[in-house]
This record gives sequence, C-alpha cells and structure tokens, in this order.
Amino acid sequence: MLQRTKGITLKLTNYSESSVVAQIYTEALGLQSYLINGARKPKAKISTNMLQPFHLLELVVYNKENNNLQRIKEAQQTPVLKSIPLDIVKSSIAIFLNEVLYKVLRHQHPEPQLFHFLESAISWLDETDEGLANYHLVFLAKLSHYLGFRPIVTEQAYFDLVEGQFSSLLPAHTYTLQEPFSGYLRQILRASFSNSKDIRLSREDRSYLLQKLVDYYRLHTENFGEINSLFILEEIFGN
Repeated sequence: MLQRTKGITLKLTNYSESSVVAQIYTEALGLQSYLINGARKPKAKISTNMLQPFHLLELVVYNKENNNLQRIKEAQQTPVLKSIPLDIVKSSIAIFLNEVLYKVLRHQHPEPQLFHFLESAISWLDETDEGLANYHLVFLAKLSHYLGFRPIVTEQAYFDLVEGQFSSLLPAHTYTLQEPFSGYLRQILRASFSNSKDIRLSREDRSYLLQKLVDYYRLHTENFGEINSLFILEEIFGN
C-alpha cells in the first residue's frame, strides 16, 4: 500500500556496500525504518545527502503492516534547507537535537501536532539570522510538552526535576534547580524562538542549564542514556 507523508530523518545506518537503513519520523506513520538500496552510490535517486539530520522530506512510501523494514518509492527535500547544512552553529545544534529526537521518538506513534512543531522549529532555525545561543534550550522546553512532561510554570523558588514541577520547598535529592537557575528555566519555558535571544545567560550558566535539561529528559524518558553530541554544543557556544 502506498502512503504519502512528510518525514524527518533521525538516523542512518549502512546496510551493505551501497545501501542504508534510514530511521525516519513520519507525520502519518510515526517512526519507521526504511531500506534504501543504492543510496551511497554517486547518482542515487535517493541519496544519503538527502537524508541528513533535520532535513524535511516529502515521501511516498510502501507501508506493509508488521514489516520491520519498509521501502521508499519517492523522496524529495521540501523545503530544501539553505543554511543549516552550511552554518557550523546551526548544523551543530541540528546534530545535538537530532540525537535527542532519536532517543525520545524511538517508540513514538503518529502525532501530527508533534510533527508540525518539529517542522516549524526546523524551518525557523534554517531561516533565522538572529542569535541562536538559547534556541536548543527553548526547543527542549517546547518538545517536552508534546512528550507529556512539560512543567507548569509557577513563581516558586525550586524546580524538582524528578517531579517535574516548581516547589516552594527544597527537595531532598540532588535533581533540583535553585535560583537563579530555576528562574532561568522559567524564562526558557515562557520563551518563543524569536525572543529567546533576550534571555541573558553566561556561557557557564547556559552549559549548566543544558546539562540539567538533559538530566530532566533522562529522568522522564526510558533508556535515554548519554548524549554523545553534547560536547559539540559546549565547544561551539564556549568560543
């Protein structure tokens, strides 16, 4: 059965000398694995360059129930990303967020609102010329809403990462944000991509807050594990 859907590639794995398996989060079918024969050949119809992290795709796919590996009939980049592949800051952000998405969407069923958020967030990143230092923080904050564990914003002084809520009492464990970091998180949770540049954070504070957001995801996502690309962002925004 043929199915037309939009998609975002999350992971590529070499399958043979010239083929790959692409794990793609699709609007209509959720996360799917697609075998693409000849993708590594120079004149491939569906090439590995088309399947890079954060690239938005229009797909026509074969969808057979109970198949672990599906196939793609047609694919094209829509829209073609102009700046993310060429800008070192944007591409580093994309690599990091793509790794997070792969971990949290591994068992995700179709969720059009989530897909539309990802689509608009990727397009915004590609089109903007503004400061990007806090983009990934706002992205993680917004993504948590679609995953079901976004905190309710209140003015209380502590943020309990385990309970996922702000509190007036200091929790008895170490997974806690205190002021000023609970205040920074409050700003991040309220921010849009376009005004996130107005949140003033030092390099050290931004790095600490990112580590805590990753911890928050780890606490609320089964088998989340480590983020190998985290150091890339710290290098980029540390310069």
